[in-house]
Amino acid sequence: MRVAAITAGVARSFLSVTERAVCVIGAGLIGGSLLRAAEKAGRTVWGTAASEATAGEARADGFDVTTDTDGALRRAADADALVVLAVPLPALPAVLARVDGVAPTVRLTDAVSVKVAVADAVGQYAPRARFVGGHPMAGTSASGWAAGSAGLFDGAAWVVAADDGLDLDVWRDVAELAWACGARVVPAAADEHDLAVARISHLPHLFAAVLAAVGAEGGPLALSLAAGSFADGTRVAGTRPELVLAMCEGNRDALLAAVDDALGRLGAMRGALASTGGLAATVRAGHDGRTRWAAAQEPEGVRVRLSGRAPLARLRDVGRAGKTVTGWA
Repeated sequence: MRVAAITAGVARSFLSVTERAVCVIGAGLIGGSLLRAAEKAGRTVWGTAASEATAGEARADGFDVTTDTDGALRRAADADALVVLAVPLPALPAVLARVDGVAPTVRLTDAVSVKVAVADAVGQYAPRARFVGGHPMAGTSASGWAAGSAGLFDGAAWVVAADDGLDLDVWRDVAELAWACGARVVPAAADEHDLAVARISHLPHLFAAVLAAVGAEGGPLALSLAAGSFADGTRVAGTRPELVLAMCEGNRDALLAAVDDALGRLGAMRGALASTGGLAATVRAGHDGRTRWAAAQEPEGVRVRLSGRAPLARLRDVGRAGKTVTGWA
């Protein structure tokens, strides 16, 4: 069964009878899109924003968003809702301290782009929370409430952490939220997720920054001639710098390994260009990588059981194989 053949309606047929309410902490691009998508799927939603201005924008669009994090968390505890942390990594300690103080055993997930650092922070600041990490692989270079969209997650991969010891009931909650938002669920160990995104997300942000800087150094003529390839290659360089810094610096070790690989390939390419004038190896390897990426955009979908022997290990194997979870067996 191919994911492309699964409609949103079919995906939602896998949901439990009771669709859990959702509380989103953070109403920027990702959090705002989560509120919209979950509400569109029929969930009861509410949330918080870091500023009254953002909360006001959300309320103007009909959403129950305030700056009262404690109040939102109390409501989540009372309703047994799923809380989603959609804040930058540096903001997590303060938010998690409120979780521990107000709703210490709440069902908890996140939408942060690294997973090991988030799990460590939860263990330090909110150790009693029923936490299962998440990461929707979707976004744009824009930010803020106005940039959000109910369709942002349609067809996107949504990583759900699958490390041993996680709460399987909350794992189900996070997977069902991802399906409700139109995404495809990819189980992965936290450290394997971080190694993967260092190569396919964080390194591209750094390359985009370098490419944009090199292009700008070409002066007015170069920038006036820049067209599709430059625009495509530098798109994510338009992301707010503080968000890129939080993402990349929060995954330093994995990112360093990816940078070293890239520098080795760039060095080999430069050596070949200087000595023989040939770029064939670099260009062909890049073309092959792009072709393999395109082929991976319609992954095989499988149904799984969250029971029996070692269900989380079985989930990790699904993700490692490049497959997605499409429902319950």
